[in-house]
Amino acid sequence: MKNPDALGPLVALLDQLLELTHASGRLDLAGRLGIARARLADPRVRLVVVGESKSGMSTLVNSLVGAAVSATESQASVPVIAEYGPQASATLVKAGPGGTAQRTAVDPQRVLSELDGDVIRAEFTQPSALLAEGFVVLDAPGSPTETPATWSLIAAADAVLYVADARAPFTPAQIEQLQRIAQVCPTIVCVLNKIDQYSQWPQVQQHDRQLLDDVGLAFAVAPASARLHERATAAGDRQLDLESGVPQLLDHLRSYVLGRADAVAVEAAVRDIRLITDHLSLALRSEAETLRDPRRLTVITEQLRRTREEAEQLRQRSANWQVTLADGAGELMADTEHDLRHRLRSLIRDAEADIMKGDPAKRWADFGADLDAQICEAVEENFVIAHYRSVELAEQVAAKFPDSGIPTPDLKLDNPGDVGAVLEPVAALDKLDSAKHGVTQQVLTALRGSYGGLLMVGLITSLLHMSLVNWYSGGAAVLLGVNALWDDRKARRQRRQAEAKMAVARLMDDVIFQVSKESRYRLRAVQRSLRDHFTEIATATLRSVDASLRAAEEAATVHSGAGREARLTEIERSLVRLRDIREHADTIGENPAY
Repeated sequence: MKNPDALGPLVALLDQLLELTHASGRLDLAGRLGIARARLADPRVRLVVVGESKSGMSTLVNSLVGAAVSATESQASVPVIAEYGPQASATLVKAGPGGTAQRTAVDPQRVLSELDGDVIRAEFTQPSALLAEGFVVLDAPGSPTETPATWSLIAAADAVLYVADARAPFTPAQIEQLQRIAQVCPTIVCVLNKIDQYSQWPQVQQHDRQLLDDVGLAFAVAPASARLHERATAAGDRQLDLESGVPQLLDHLRSYVLGRADAVAVEAAVRDIRLITDHLSLALRSEAETLRDPRRLTVITEQLRRTREEAEQLRQRSANWQVTLADGAGELMADTEHDLRHRLRSLIRDAEADIMKGDPAKRWADFGADLDAQICEAVEENFVIAHYRSVELAEQVAAKFPDSGIPTPDLKLDNPGDVGAVLEPVAALDKLDSAKHGVTQQVLTALRGSYGGLLMVGLITSLLHMSLVNWYSGGAAVLLGVNALWDDRKARRQRRQAEAKMAVARLMDDVIFQVSKESRYRLRAVQRSLRDHFTEIATATLRSVDASLRAAEEAATVHSGAGREARLTEIERSLVRLRDIREHADTIGENPAY
């Protein structure tokens, strides 16, 4: 689980603050605290493992987990999710009728042999030391380039383990891919696998670090050998295990990845504590000032009424944050739509260029499969771009509030989506109807061409007293027959190319129609989520001001000296507790290891 030494004190502070919140009757703030506490106590850290094919990432996953939960390179590969469980178990999730998912419990010893095209993902529970610490390992079926659905897993990740072969340094394409991954999930650890096979791995590691530094990516590059770790574990050789680098990688994951997860959780909890202590202190301070000097009631209420007007303005549609959200959401939808159309138009141009290289009928099935994969990749990347642009929009809206400590909603993808489900209503690529050209038709075409040559040359040669059919007319017949057959094939190929272009255009229109609808639906959901979140914050501020006004007015009616002193003592005690909670939280926020 996450480090209890760092999070335990914050959980205790949240419990204390929850008690004070209930005492003040602020159930709305108590609900927010409950959500913050549940998020802080969640031990899960989602670690997504990605890498190039044949880099040994599945073997590395098995080494990290300590069990065969991921298919090796010789087997079919599907997304694998491994969580902690007291007993080993496995579940296959398969595609059912109508796009539904069917879950089937299977024997963990033979689950890898049952992976086929119908399997969506495999879910394991294992009594693993790594998983017991709160890690949930998600083994992607390939790199984001090869398998577009991997981007959804990355968008849902707390950290990414990028596995590469230690044979050679990162290529420019890999560096570009790491830059894109960092935009979605900034916590990344690079692993050079198979160091036992390549003696030059230290030079490769140094070169990789330099390449990452050149583009501003300060990622760790850890050497490892999953195969060496397996042999060391089987032989019980501790020294050989250290040479494999896997124990050091596990220690790094515990210290760095869990440390980053702790820091993010601490930052969010401290932000919530600051916000709620400010709300509670406002009413208590107003009541205390009125109790000390009832004559200041007019001044205090006037200040509170101005604050109330400001809070009320935050709830108006003309508020700055409302305008920023509306404008930002509109721009986000337009940019997302433009990005999608740009990607698909590029696919259309590439597809048309591929079609013009030859006869599309000969490889139409493979062409359609490749085009489908490219469409899935383009749509997946478009959705991911929309995701992290939504996070940027949330930060822009939060900056419009007068309080700099306004929290932003968690827009992380809890359940990574499947682009296949979005594209399911899209019709398949049309078949080429004009592709049918039998042997009989080719013979007839050649006969029609040869007949004209035979007749024309035969008539001319008949003036020389030669028969109609002779060597010259026969040669002309063969020549014109072959030419007619060639022209017919060329015309048919051109017709098939034009038909193929039309089929691609119809498919892309269908994709744009379906994906644009889904994209607008998702972005509308994000806009509603942001609107509700920040409206709730504005409403909480308004409620705090109203509570302060009521408390000040009630305090002015207290005439008994003993009652006033008793209430002042109680308020001071509550304010001291709130101040202590706030200061303690600030100390933890500045030094999570406090």
